[in-house]
Amino acid sequence: MATLLFFFLMAVSAVSAGEDAFIGVNLGTDLSAMPSPTQVVALLKAQNIRHIRLYDADRTMLLALANTGIQVMVSVPNDQLIGIGQSNATAANWVARNVIAHVPATNITAIAVGSEVLSALPNAAPVLVSALKFIHSALVASNLDRQIRVSTPHSSSIILDSFPPSQAFFNRSWDPVMVPLLKFLQSTDSYLMLNVYPYYDYVQSNGVIPLDYALFRPLPPNKEAVDANTLLHYTNVFEAIVDAAYFAMSYLNITNIPIVVTESGWPSKGGSAEPDATLDNANTYNSNLIRHVLNNTGTPKHPGIAVSTYIYELYNEDLRPGSVSEKNWGLFNADGVPVYTLHLTGAGTVLANDTTNQTFCVAREGADKKMLQAALDWACGPGKVDCSPLLQGQPCYEPNNVLTHATYAFNAYFQLMAKSPGTCDFKGVATVTTTDPSHGTCIFPGSGGRNSTFVNGTSLAPSSNSTASGCLSLFFYSGGSFTSSVIIGFLVLSAVLL
Repeated sequence: MATLLFFFLMAVSAVSAGEDAFIGVNLGTDLSAMPSPTQVVALLKAQNIRHIRLYDADRTMLLALANTGIQVMVSVPNDQLIGIGQSNATAANWVARNVIAHVPATNITAIAVGSEVLSALPNAAPVLVSALKFIHSALVASNLDRQIRVSTPHSSSIILDSFPPSQAFFNRSWDPVMVPLLKFLQSTDSYLMLNVYPYYDYVQSNGVIPLDYALFRPLPPNKEAVDANTLLHYTNVFEAIVDAAYFAMSYLNITNIPIVVTESGWPSKGGSAEPDATLDNANTYNSNLIRHVLNNTGTPKHPGIAVSTYIYELYNEDLRPGSVSEKNWGLFNADGVPVYTLHLTGAGTVLANDTTNQTFCVAREGADKKMLQAALDWACGPGKVDCSPLLQGQPCYEPNNVLTHATYAFNAYFQLMAKSPGTCDFKGVATVTTTDPSHGTCIFPGSGGRNSTFVNGTSLAPSSNSTASGCLSLFFYSGGSFTSSVIIGFLVLSAVLL
């Protein structure tokens, strides 16, 4: 314990505040399945995305990015790593062909040498540091070493005993690589590249990690994870992993290397064995991640210190092999249509793919009527939605059925809560749409900016992880007629976390 506290105190202020954090995107590995480079760049501009990571150094993409000012991270693919790590000349040729030929028109600011080499290509590990040094030497020869940083992305799996973070350390079998690698990053003023996937940590924990903890949803103090050695409180998996990396570096007496997260995200669709790969969870994670990063929140160990992050990934990859979730990490479909609408109120304009701000919450077609009724009761009762327009004789009474009345109530709550992530779920019977559900004289909240209300506070909308019981119907349907009744009973809210 004393040793851990020594390392903590030694490292607590070693990483100094620098530039503001940024959000970037990973373009993906299969360019042939994506729109043309010109179309990709047009989307980046429309979404105000100023940082992009390529998994190679595709010439047509680099040309399309010229004169845009977008900061580009190019990559040495794993299949070229060994050749570059064994030959200074090969490294110099790679830099000449893929970097020098494109700057300054294309704003290349980083080179990722390989990807998760220690875990994915361990036979290349002995030449990894040589590859970094050879690439850097070629940049020095062209006076580009201060403009372009060189590093290599790591899987967070190389960090062992990652909680509590203060006890974390890199897999000791990789010390012959990690020690000189970190010293190289330190000497070249570069940063540790780390891939952070709370989704996989959650799935592989077999229920130990709560979903809300993985999704950045607010936690009450008694649900926060506390590092007993430092007394730091952790409210999400992302911060815990990043701090574990900081502590792992300090264990090797390296305390002044910043971290850039080169991959993080959440899949929006999964197979039968992937129940938590959903649109709502992906939206919640990425929206909260973007807000967290752009607010320069930092981590409990280094509050206010930027942790710039590249979201994985810009487009879905329908042709990618593997599970259903592997194909569905994208923010956009190949046609440029958002897979879901991010909710980024207060997070600036980057990735504001809700370009019209006209989004609504509606009941799912085919949803179970009893579940719709229960959710409707909640919204019009504890959810504090004004459901008076649904009463007989009011504009939204017709059509008089549970689906359309639930849609009105769901949307009213969604708008009331400022479209916050997780407030359009209602145990899976609601979904977000850009189609205005208003009809006739029934104008829905949020339609054309009318009747919308925004409040601050914690949402209590029932999500897939909340429980609400003991509440009799506030509104119920009998023989096609709509009747108001009195709530008899009580509502039990147990750890409603969004």
